Amino acid sequence: MLDYERVTAPLSLIRTGSGDPLLLLHGLGTSRRDFTVVLPALTDRFDVINVDLPGIGRSPHLEQRPTVAAITDAVEHTLDAQGLDRVHVLGNSLGARIALELAVRGRARSVVAIAPSGVNIAQERLYQGATMGLARIVMRAAQPLIASVSRSSAGRAALLAPLKARPWSTSPEEAIGVREGFAESRDFGRTVLWALMLDVPRGLDRIDCPVTLVQGVADWVAAGQTVRYLPLIAGSRFSPLLMAGHAPQSDRPATIARLVEETATRAAGRTATLRAIA
Repeated sequence: MLDYERVTAPLSLIRTGSGDPLLLLHGLGTSRRDFTVVLPALTDRFDVINVDLPGIGRSPHLEQRPTVAAITDAVEHTLDAQGLDRVHVLGNSLGARIALELAVRGRARSVVAIAPSGVNIAQERLYQGATMGLARIVMRAAQPLIASVSRSSAGRAALLAPLKARPWSTSPEEAIGVREGFAESRDFGRTVLWALMLDVPRGLDRIDCPVTLVQGVADWVAAGQTVRYLPLIAGSRFSPLLMAGHAPQSDRPATIARLVEETATRAAGRTATLRAIA
């Protein structure tokens, strides 16, 4: 049960498509624009709810500490406001970690988690915290130029190289998403501290929906983390992505859409089996 006195207003979102509900959760340092390229393939099959996490875009920031639990509360509140109970979830990085937390709480029908944070060791946490802080400084300094730079493939490659394997092929929307996530985020430092550096996942043994863990083989931000979730989540599967980086939504959009559909199909099959047994 949510404590609504502690939960922020519903998060800003765009809802498109039709079919089973699918929630999209972006990573730290970007916005819902990071799903721009993969979105058309998803709306053909799903009712897609694409949200900005707290403090990004028009989403209100959290008054309390922005822990994974608090951010997940805000996402749950948003689902409730949309009249949704259990949803399929596609998340990247911090968004993937939130997706798994939703599964722990029984709000996910299936999860595709791309490079989820949360199980990295101390040295990796320090490295990620430092690189995120440096990226924040650089992006804030470059903020006035990002809109113009994003119009060229070379400019987008410079902005998105740490996150994508093929940054030159990204969309201008994704570059603007980096501006929103790094330069314009209203609670960046606290989120890095509480949701990334100090987060320790708990209750993963309670996840009872299909989970597909995904990581790009060219992920230089969180290489090796994702597979650590495999023994912690019963029945989870791992899918490496060739020619894909930390945020591979535009590196391999067709493959990601296929993984989402396959994982959702597994959930439907599991539900049918349970009904037959009952």
